[in-house]
Amino acid sequence: MVRLRIFTTPEALSQALAREIARALAAKPSLVLGLPTGRTPIPLYRELVRLYASGGIDFSRATTFNLDEFLGMAPTDPRSYHAFMRRHLFDGVNLPRRQIHFLNGATGHAARECARYERAIARAGGIDLQILGLGVNGHIGFNEPARALVAGTHPVTLTAATRRANAALFGGASAVPSEALSMGMATIFRAKRIVLVSTGATKARCVARMLAGRITTRLPASFLQLHSHAEVWLDGAAASRLKTRIAAL
Repeated sequence: MVRLRIFTTPEALSQALAREIARALAAKPSLVLGLPTGRTPIPLYRELVRLYASGGIDFSRATTFNLDEFLGMAPTDPRSYHAFMRRHLFDGVNLPRRQIHFLNGATGHAARECARYERAIARAGGIDLQILGLGVNGHIGFNEPARALVAGTHPVTLTAATRRANAALFGGASAVPSEALSMGMATIFRAKRIVLVSTGATKARCVARMLAGRITTRLPASFLQLHSHAEVWLDGAAASRLKTRIAAL
C-alpha cells in the first residue's frame, strides 16, 4: 500500500523531504539517488542546497542518476536537464562530478545510450531512493500514457501535454523537442524506495486517479500502487480531491 503524507505547503513538504534525504545519507553515505527535473522539485533542491551550506548534509559519497533528458539536446545547452540540475542543485552541493549520471541527449545512437545507462545503474548497485514528480497526464519520468509501457531505459515521443509543461524552458511549446530519453518503468520500480512528490491544484485530479483509480498504462503513475516501498508526498492543494478514506492512509 502506498504511504501518503500531506503537508500544508510545498515549502513544508520540501523541508521535510530534504531532512529525510539528509537522514538517508547519514545512514548510508554511498546512497544512490534517482532525481527528477521540472518545477515541482525546485523547492526541494533549494532546501538541499541550504542544508549543505549550513553543514546539515553531505553528498561527497553519494551517486545520482537523473530520470530523463531531451533527445538532440547537448549537455551544455542551457535548456537541457543537465543544465537545469547544475543550476538548481549540483553547483550548490559537494557531489563529485564523476558520481553524477545523466542520459546523453546528444547521442547519435539512442538505443546504445539507453543500454549504457542501464549498465551504469546496475554497476552502482541500483537506486536506493528514487524521487519522482508527476506529470499532469500521469507520466513519471518521460513514461507517457500509452497502450503499453516500456520496461527499460528507452527513447520516447513526448505528448503535447508534456511539451506544454516544458514550454517555459524553451520559450514556447513548439520549441520543446518532440523526443526524449527516459528511464523505463521497470528501471524506476527496481528502486528500493520511491517518493513521488506532487504539489498544486492542477495535479489534484491526477493524484486522486493515481491513488484511488485502477492501475492502467494510461496513467503510468498508478503503478506505484504495486511497489512495496512507495510513498506519495503532497501539499494540500494536490490532495484536495482525495476522499477522506484515502487521505487518512
